[in-house]
Amino acid sequence: MFRANEFIDKSVLELKNKISGKALIAFSGGVDSTVATVLVNKAIGNQLVAVHVDTGYMRKNESKQVKEMMEDLSLNYRFIDASKDFYAVLKNVRDPEKKRKIIGREFIKIFEKVAKDENIRYLVQGTIAPDWIESGDELRDTIKSHHNVGGLPENMKLTLIEPLRDLYKDEVRKLARELKLKISERQPFPGPGLAIRIIGEATPKRTKIVRDACDIVEREIEKSVDQDLMEKPWQYFAVLIPVRTVGVHGDKRAYGNIIAVRAVQSIDAMTCAYSEIPQQVLENISTKITNELGGKINRIVYDITNKPPGTVEWE
Repeated sequence: MFRANEFIDKSVLELKNKISGKALIAFSGGVDSTVATVLVNKAIGNQLVAVHVDTGYMRKNESKQVKEMMEDLSLNYRFIDASKDFYAVLKNVRDPEKKRKIIGREFIKIFEKVAKDENIRYLVQGTIAPDWIESGDELRDTIKSHHNVGGLPENMKLTLIEPLRDLYKDEVRKLARELKLKISERQPFPGPGLAIRIIGEATPKRTKIVRDACDIVEREIEKSVDQDLMEKPWQYFAVLIPVRTVGVHGDKRAYGNIIAVRAVQSIDAMTCAYSEIPQQVLENISTKITNELGGKINRIVYDITNKPPGTVEWE
């Protein structure tokens, strides 16, 4: 049986022995990176530098919220807006595996620069078991290359430390509860961000569309959960599909984009079942997306695929 308090004590002791000097942690503000950050912070204190990178593919107001979280946790942190750089390196990139690997390399490029400027030798990541299992190796097929595994360059100059590497999401949530972290039940958000919720090229214009759609999906589902209309999904979001369809906007023909809504129940992300969302909630989501996105979207579909055969994210 997994005992969170024992894992915390053991992990902090191991981190104290393993890290000599300063370390940098990639801080997204999600459950995994936050738990890893708190563990390392307990071990080495201000010798830890938490780095949050705004890639331009964050959800609405997310980087602002992450910055507030780092301040609340009294972390020694750096906040880097690299959105222009990420948009540039992903220009004309459509293949999902290429996206993930490019994003992973760009993260490391930024981290190595910070590490050089501040004389840091160690890179800490909140990698958990599904990340490296799905990324594949000599014995496993690659399902998808997680940016923090398959996207790491072979010649990386930093020593990698992953205190949560052998844990699953439900175990990391237990750690978060034991550490009394507010984000213990936060829904997962992929490291590559909205870039993999845009099928095809992740341009700034298309990113804004999916960002606004994701915000509507989250708000409507969370409101419905608060009203006891439905069970809260494990993860819920919108995906922009590179297919256009004919619709009607006012009295005119409209040729617009499609948004797919995805909501799933899972424990560890290794498998999932689609959430049964009430018809009225889906209708509210559809109406708000088509009304608020200014005619850019004229069709909404709901994804009822389990994992397997699908995955949680579309890319």
